[in-house]
Amino acid sequence: MKKVKSISLAIAAAALLVVSCGQKENKSGNALSGNAAEKVYVAPGEHDTYYAFLSGGYSGNLTVYGLPSGRMFKEIPVFSQFPTSGYGYSEETVPMLNTSHGFIPWDDLHHPDISQTKGELDGRWIFVNGNNTPRIARISLASFETEEIIEVPNSAGNHSSSFVTENTEYVVAGTRFSVPVPQRDMPINEYKGNFKGALSFIAIEPETGRMSIKFQILMPGFNYDLSHPGRGASHGWFFFTTYNTEESNSLLEVNASQNDKDFIAAVNWKKIEEYVNNGGGTKMPANYAHNVYSDETHTGTSTMMKEVLTVDPTQIDGAIYFLPTPKSPHGCDVDPSGKYIVGSGKLSADLTVHSFEKMLVAIENKKFDGDAYGIPILSYEDVMIGQVKSGGLGPLHTEFDGEGNAYTTFFISSEVVKWKLGTWEVIDRQPTYYSVGHLMIPGGNSQKPHGKYLVAMNKITKDRYLPVGPEMEHSAQIYDISGEKMELLYDFPTHGEPHYAAGCRADLIKSKTTKIYRLDENKHPYGIKNASDARVERSGKDVHVYMATIRSHFTPDNIEGVKVGDRVYFHITNFEQDFDVPHGFAMIGANTSEILVMPGQTKTVVWEPKLEGVWPFYCTDFCSALHQEMQGYVRVSAASSNMEIKYTLGE
Repeated sequence: MKKVKSISLAIAAAALLVVSCGQKENKSGNALSGNAAEKVYVAPGEHDTYYAFLSGGYSGNLTVYGLPSGRMFKEIPVFSQFPTSGYGYSEETVPMLNTSHGFIPWDDLHHPDISQTKGELDGRWIFVNGNNTPRIARISLASFETEEIIEVPNSAGNHSSSFVTENTEYVVAGTRFSVPVPQRDMPINEYKGNFKGALSFIAIEPETGRMSIKFQILMPGFNYDLSHPGRGASHGWFFFTTYNTEESNSLLEVNASQNDKDFIAAVNWKKIEEYVNNGGGTKMPANYAHNVYSDETHTGTSTMMKEVLTVDPTQIDGAIYFLPTPKSPHGCDVDPSGKYIVGSGKLSADLTVHSFEKMLVAIENKKFDGDAYGIPILSYEDVMIGQVKSGGLGPLHTEFDGEGNAYTTFFISSEVVKWKLGTWEVIDRQPTYYSVGHLMIPGGNSQKPHGKYLVAMNKITKDRYLPVGPEMEHSAQIYDISGEKMELLYDFPTHGEPHYAAGCRADLIKSKTTKIYRLDENKHPYGIKNASDARVERSGKDVHVYMATIRSHFTPDNIEGVKVGDRVYFHITNFEQDFDVPHGFAMIGANTSEILVMPGQTKTVVWEPKLEGVWPFYCTDFCSALHQEMQGYVRVSAASSNMEIKYTLGE
């Protein structure tokens, strides 16, 4: 008994020593230290040095933060209705959520990527993907509003998206779930050999950013998980991880994990582009929505497109090669030089790094190890240049600091591991709290990263914040990576579930942001330029209210002659020409949200009165000392009433 007690005490002492040593070693990374607090502190009235754009996942929207403070500045509505501003409720923005399946008020937003010129971030637009109903959206980084959404046909689980090429020639969208192409009724158990995975290359018009699907590559029916463009040395190529090369359709957690290696697909998009420009490819009937918002008319329009150009890669010599990669690879990341392609096999303890140069040599020397559906499989030994023996579990994603270092997240072991490009040696590791998924270094997906901060986006929060019920907002953590060792600085909660993020220097964007919409440039068909143009007009059961708002009055403010069963359109123009002075509008009983109208903008909300009475409307955004007085009334009479339309203009 005494011996057992002695052994127990020895073990306890050893454990205490290990913990103490660990605490001593990590003292510099203590987020409670004064030094860390100073590094994230942004004084009142001062600005952050970086923007960070975090995907909202199942919120369907994009959130904007400042770094290093972690302050949230805005939620940009993209794929989901957003009652805060009226996006997806106002008549002008409802068309933005149109799809081939009808009006879809939600999506699962992933993977923001900022437009680039010559491999560097240019701060014009940010692209995001809708994962559920496959769509790509383009957001202006001047107005911070969604300007365009294009649906992606022949796709499902639009996950290996939405990453741009070095000059924003294309934004690329790959399907995670392979499906019958074209869609048809067929037995699910006939998946193998019959389903296809579509990789869509969406061309970007250089001046306007307008999107159009240039071509779709119809690939074997694997799952195409993530992707990144070649850059520098590998410009003109795109790389996609695949899993489920077994082509299983049931119990995937077992049946899609049988192969020791899956693939990274190396796509020579320059070669395919040349083929298409010379008349190659097959036009296929399709049905998909293309939705565009105009800053001039403040209105979205939706157009249904009817065909898409498809490409069979086996018809183009040298278009695509498969690089064997262990095991069920998730992240597919390309370093700033474009020389290295990193595959993070989520069921492998090690990271696999392929060499673009070795890949080209292997292609030239025909170092093939068979093929998959006619696409050559390159010899693993002839393309692999190194492995990172990390000691971590569950590698997912890698970013780069521009100083020759890479940083990889490990989900199971909850850590970020820093390692050296070229030598593959591990330099540092820091824990995350908890189960980290994505990470982001501003500019990390470009030729010139800004290697100052790293943001880790964690999947589980647990005890990091005060409890608020069964679910917590996801935790993000900021690390200082300017030194040899990473230093944890700060935790902050995020909104939704971030799946990747994009960041850039603040000075790239902030001086170019839209402050107001000029009233004299407002081309909305129901907008007005002068308060004297305010009026109410009836056309059958439709009543159009041409309304002006300015601190602190609606014109008109009293309306009579509306009847039960009418459809009342409030076309509201904000006459302010001062930055950050929106006006809100809410009507009692309206089966929609309130709307926020920016200075110089016009928006429309529809109300269908169902009851007789006198019903108020008011401004929802506190705009002046007389905000409470900013209200009006609508008198609703019986459907059979002979009451004529009349209104007051502030008498």
